[in-house]
Amino acid sequence: MPRPRPSTFSIVAFDSKTKDLGVAVESRFVAVGAVVPWAQAGVGAVATQSFANTAYGPRALSLLRKGLHPKDAVKQLTSKDRMAAQRQVGVVDARGRAASFTGDECFDWAGGVVGRNYACQGNILAGEAVVKGMARAFESTEGDLPVRLLAALHAGQKAGGDKRGQQSAALLVVRERGGYGGMNDRWVDLRVDDHPAPIDELTRVFSIYDVTLLSRESLTDVVVLTPSVVRELQQGLTALGLYHGTPDGKYAGATKAAFEAWAGMNNFENKLPAGGKMWGSIYRVFRSQAESSRE
Repeated sequence: MPRPRPSTFSIVAFDSKTKDLGVAVESRFVAVGAVVPWAQAGVGAVATQSFANTAYGPRALSLLRKGLHPKDAVKQLTSKDRMAAQRQVGVVDARGRAASFTGDECFDWAGGVVGRNYACQGNILAGEAVVKGMARAFESTEGDLPVRLLAALHAGQKAGGDKRGQQSAALLVVRERGGYGGMNDRWVDLRVDDHPAPIDELTRVFSIYDVTLLSRESLTDVVVLTPSVVRELQQGLTALGLYHGTPDGKYAGATKAAFEAWAGMNNFENKLPAGGKMWGSIYRVFRSQAESSRE
């Protein structure tokens, strides 16, 4: 039985400010996140696709750990692969050096763009505009690495994306001790395995993951717990069935316990109010849930 021909576009990138490394990918292929993205904090990021040789991921990272330039790592990978003509791979290291390889037998349109701190590549695309659009979006978008990687995916899709349509997408960003509980480097590790608009869905899921687990809030995006704000919280908690007292505008006692119960139900324990303030992101989620409960 012939293997499926997945059509895929991806970006591997390095953030010189935060030292984060990451991969973002979309494909007309189920669960692309299980195949394409590989990364290790302080080492590099790899996207292996187009009849993907998944061994390229760990092997490329091993070569980068030895200090090889991504171009030389790609040469070593492909020189020993009898099916290299059907492979595609992008590599970036923790110095921002990047390389992209597209075999001669990859289906049109196939190719890549390499810039400072990133490499974009894709196959069975609408055209070269896809990877060029990704590159422009990555270079021009303000924000940290997850934001810029998602912007690149959206730009690639806007430029035509995969010829065969959409199915899955993934976002992997690694940071030293950035994973859950600081036990690994998977700071952001999200997948949409089967969806008619996977990039939009990936962005939606990232926004939930962000407000729940990440520490990306601006120090200026806070809400002061004034009596009027606290009364709003109390009224919302009442609507949610968590508070049964009077709206006295005091964040203490039963009000504090009720809000912490709500936070626990939503996995916001690491973002509880402190110092008479609360994160604006949490405040907006609370308001949205409270308003929905009244409908």
